[in-house]
Amino acid sequence: MSSQRRYAIFVPLFLLASALAGGLIGRGPTVSAASNDHDDATASVKESIDSFTKVYDVVEDNFADKVSPDKGIYRGAIPGMLRTLDPHSNFFDPKDFAGLKEEQHGKYYGVGMSIGPQQRTGKTMVIAPFGGSPAYKAGIRPGDVLLEVNDKRLDNLNTAEVADLLRGPKGTKVQIIVSREGSEKPLVFNVVRNEIPRNSVDDAFFVKPGIAYLRVLQFTETTSAEMEAQLKKLGEQNIKGLVLDLRENPGGLLNEGVAVAGHWLERGQTVVSHKGRAYTEKPYTARGSQYSMAYPIVAIVNRYSASAAEIVAGALQDHDRAWILGDTTFGKGLVQTVFPLSDNTGLALTTQHYFTPSGRLIQRDYSSISFLDYYYGKRGDTKDPMDVKQTDLGRVVYGGGGITPDQKFESPKLNKFEIDVLRKNAFFSFTSHYFAGKDAKLPEGWVPTEEVLNEFHDYLAKQGVTFSEADWTLNHDWLRQQLKTEMYITAFSFEESKRVAAQDDPEVSAAIDAMPKANDLLTKMRSKNEQQRAHL
Repeated sequence: MSSQRRYAIFVPLFLLASALAGGLIGRGPTVSAASNDHDDATASVKESIDSFTKVYDVVEDNFADKVSPDKGIYRGAIPGMLRTLDPHSNFFDPKDFAGLKEEQHGKYYGVGMSIGPQQRTGKTMVIAPFGGSPAYKAGIRPGDVLLEVNDKRLDNLNTAEVADLLRGPKGTKVQIIVSREGSEKPLVFNVVRNEIPRNSVDDAFFVKPGIAYLRVLQFTETTSAEMEAQLKKLGEQNIKGLVLDLRENPGGLLNEGVAVAGHWLERGQTVVSHKGRAYTEKPYTARGSQYSMAYPIVAIVNRYSASAAEIVAGALQDHDRAWILGDTTFGKGLVQTVFPLSDNTGLALTTQHYFTPSGRLIQRDYSSISFLDYYYGKRGDTKDPMDVKQTDLGRVVYGGGGITPDQKFESPKLNKFEIDVLRKNAFFSFTSHYFAGKDAKLPEGWVPTEEVLNEFHDYLAKQGVTFSEADWTLNHDWLRQQLKTEMYITAFSFEESKRVAAQDDPEVSAAIDAMPKANDLLTKMRSKNEQQRAHL
């Protein structure tokens, strides 16, 4: 997947996952207070509600257009109030709350494909069917433009509305009509809906002999079980080193983050603790496993690794169990408790702060910046020089601004030619063009030949991408790798494409090169543990 498309998917996912960090659903604690203070607070709240009611009445009676409660309250007043508290407290209307719970469960019922607006026309098209899904088995391809679902024309519907039509109870039939480049007539697919798992852990594999690669996309109810299954399938006893990829992981359920980190920590070690005004301090400890200290780990993070992903990275760093590579993480150290409300709505309210095992507060300061700057703005050095802690081996670490990696990795910046190619969505559109009118098959281990690259060269020129032959030569390897990754989605599967992308990823290569540093930490920790046991 191109970095551009990955970012577009990541942003809404991050906002949703931010509400999952606590993993706590139910009524919150009660707080006792002195009688006079309570009476004063109640009077103040009543006055504020009376003022709001008067303002709302004036708006409802006099605004130029009709005001619906949904727009005025659900999407206006309540979110506005929460934004004054912190950037992560959030209100969910019935549709969003249903999506929140679905995201937690890690599955839904439908045909199993990601869709999005076509760049030129805005029509809804297929981005990728998921491997093994009903859509994949039916032969639906990336680039197919959706025309009808069950005889309903989709011309005036947005992507979310089309997605709703594709979903439905397990075992029900849905007819999907698409247009495809190279086909004179629309193609008709009769698909039976099924359970579609939202896997939060990609298929694990060996990137080189003995070195395994495992990517955790987010933390849902099934993440730790998925991880255990992937490691078992791989043969964990054969692993000599692990690359744990937490990039773009927006977080999710706290308990699942604890379980994932706890797999590589010794039983009883602290993973994270949290404190809140209405809650007593609570540490979460590792259950451990037979592989707690079995092999070195390099964990990759970036500026979009957040919340539960930071819990995992912070715990592994504080206990010197992993070498952290990449960029400073997002800096979300606030825990949300999800309160179900009436009318199938929900409130995700920040109730606590969480701390790494060494006592670091990871939360980045948001007191003097806007909501948009907090999420999307540039970040400087956000660590707090007053929040200085030490790892188990005595290495210095800082709080107050995310997890700072042990080793910085800066991805090469895209040049103008690369940016132009990505903006045109050229790899995706060329792939649809390349397979137009023929079987979408390639031999295993296929890489783009010079003939295919020359065809892509001419295609770019026709699409209005301006470049010189020097640009083409300079970016030749990048073009080959990007094209290979994109074409594997159609010829094999979205999942196989991600495997290819990881194998060609320079940061994954850097993580492999850093494995001796992780092994050095592991050796020192084993020695320290043996010395401690000898003195017992």
